[in-house]
Amino acid sequence: MIDHSGLKVTDPVKSRRFYEAALGPLGYRVVMEVPTQHTGGLVVLGFGVPPKPDFWVAQGTPEMPRVHVAFRAGSRAEVDAFHRAALAAGGRDNGPPGPRPHYHDKYYGGFVLDPDGHNIEAVFHG
Repeated sequence: MIDHSGLKVTDPVKSRRFYEAALGPLGYRVVMEVPTQHTGGLVVLGFGVPPKPDFWVAQGTPEMPRVHVAFRAGSRAEVDAFHRAALAAGGRDNGPPGPRPHYHDKYYGGFVLDPDGHNIEAVFHG
């Protein structure tokens, strides 16, 4: 079981706005900000469903190749809401919400690229 993961972003202000909007429909919000005196002056944000952060966004040079992160949704409607919110927050479509039967017969996912090009997905497994 994975406890937490994260990625690096070039513009933490822009990325914070994006992830707060995109992940909001899934119940995520910023639940921890690491003080910059502990990070060498870099912004580090922990997103999660309160009270625990499980997705970290840190200021820095984005990984190459870009990261793919999939967030579990509770319904198809949550996947749709994630995708709409992510696009409204400046994300780029990387696959509209819909069935992905090549993964399995109940897979329903939507994909967006974040401001740095990371592939962010919301998925409902039916």
